[in-house]
Amino acid sequence: MPRYVIERDYGQAEQEAMQNIGQRMKQVSQESFPDVSWEHSHVVSDETGIKSFCVYEAPDEERLRAHGDMVRHHTIVRIYEIADTVTPADFTT
Repeated sequence: MPRYVIERDYGQAEQEAMQNIGQRMKQVSQESFPDVSWEHSHVVSDETGIKSFCVYEAPDEERLRAHGDMVRHHTIVRIYEIADTVTPADFTT
């Protein structure tokens, strides 16, 4: 199944709101999107607010957008399909 990185924007969300959104993402997946699997997220912040880069496995981009619409409280900035994964071990010297 394809894997994706979803870039999300949460604006100036507080820590408690982020906890609630994370719980809602998991709940929505379990209840309504059993074919969508949340692997992990990297959460970052800057002067504009909080963003995340979340790795998901899903049948297609449309399914991820439907999941995000149901979760609410964030904006999907962009969805990237993962072409490959590399680590430093993949490059010998």
